[in-house]
Amino acid sequence: MDALATIILAAGKGTRMKSQTVKVLHPIAGIPMLAYPIKAVREAGCDTVFVVVGHQRERIEDAFRHEGLVFIHQEQQLGSGHAVAVTEPVLQGFSGDVLILCGDVPFISPQTLLSFIGAHRSARAALSVLSVIVEEPTGYGRIVRKADGRFSAIVEHRDATEEQRRICEINTGIYCCAAPLLFEALHQIGTDNDQGEYYLPDIVAILAAKGHVVQAVVAPDSGEVQGINDRKDLARAEQRMRERINAAHMAQGVTMIDPAATYIEAEVRIGPDTVIFPGTVITRGTVIGEGCMIGSACLIERSRIGSRVKVLHCSVIEQSTIADDVQIGPFAHLRPGTILDERVHIGNFVEVKKSTIGRGSKANHLTYIGDATIGTEVNVGAGTITCNYDGRQKHPTVIDDHAFIGSNTALVAPVTIGKHAVIGAGSTITKNVPDNALAVARGKQVHYEHYVRIGRRSQSASVQQGDTNTT
Repeated sequence: MDALATIILAAGKGTRMKSQTVKVLHPIAGIPMLAYPIKAVREAGCDTVFVVVGHQRERIEDAFRHEGLVFIHQEQQLGSGHAVAVTEPVLQGFSGDVLILCGDVPFISPQTLLSFIGAHRSARAALSVLSVIVEEPTGYGRIVRKADGRFSAIVEHRDATEEQRRICEINTGIYCCAAPLLFEALHQIGTDNDQGEYYLPDIVAILAAKGHVVQAVVAPDSGEVQGINDRKDLARAEQRMRERINAAHMAQGVTMIDPAATYIEAEVRIGPDTVIFPGTVITRGTVIGEGCMIGSACLIERSRIGSRVKVLHCSVIEQSTIADDVQIGPFAHLRPGTILDERVHIGNFVEVKKSTIGRGSKANHLTYIGDATIGTEVNVGAGTITCNYDGRQKHPTVIDDHAFIGSNTALVAPVTIGKHAVIGAGSTITKNVPDNALAVARGKQVHYEHYVRIGRRSQSASVQQGDTNTT
């Protein structure tokens, strides 16, 4: 797009959020709300994006440090007009149009922005304002027009007369203005208003009074420009964004048993014919293949899951990589760094952490596997644990192909179990086991004859003598 710069206003704290986090960093569907207008203007063809920051500027700059943005610091927050004015030094000599919007409008679309900019240029306007018609305009700046319908000014709600407050056309806070005229008008605005601030909308009356063409362009969808001021607004935005995300996935062939109870963040990819049950949360950055089944109440965080994978209910998968045809759960926990090869089975109440498990291996019940490398076709019996932590550092366990680990085994790392080795149930293994060996490490079984009969007789005599303390 020719000669267009964008200014996004993100300096305000957002006091009505009642938060230690600046408003524009509050997440919607897993990403900061500021990310949405940035993406919209980029998709509308604007590569030069200035972001005006103030409160928690370092946090905002850090969150978007790889986005190619130009950050401008507004040291004192003296109003929207002042926020735009601080960009003048970096736009010195720029003669194109400047698009201005706030950082809390996550639903603004590139199509609406393109249409708005097109209307601005078609009218050869000095200034265009995007407006919407709403049923309840309380709190918003009113679009004031003359008797012939021409746009003349924006009046903030607190400064409006009773007649002006009945106007239902409101300012969205999105402007497009020729750069030289923008800064010329900003030099003339004052603080004669209820807040004692420099209001950006005041440039409308200033430019109109000088005979420049100013216009208000009505947007067709008021929901696109709905700002976020408090936690209620944030919750409504989260719900709406989730509905949009879920609809997009379903349009691509994903089945959701109950979309209203399915929580999928932005930047998630899911293949067709995957079925997702209610209560599941899938966070940004996750990729899920085709034909999978994700059970109810699962949590999948930043993981890559292949095709035809079954994740049974109440399972947690964090930053893990899962190959095709794997089955997980129910009640399984895959912690960061887990890698499962094809056809692996991880069953109920099994926890895996920073481990690689080879093709066709199984750990079906009540097992902990940490810092381990497990080969192909290994069976890990119920109750097995890798004792990987000595109180100071973690140690690795290696279980080679086709090994069989009996139930209730403790593998004290560092230790290696060879190919086709068998570990007897109940063993505590502290030494490496060679290929094809049977390893048994358990205490000798001892029988105390007549223990139960003698023990009961003794207890009975004690009770008869009045001693009820049997502990």
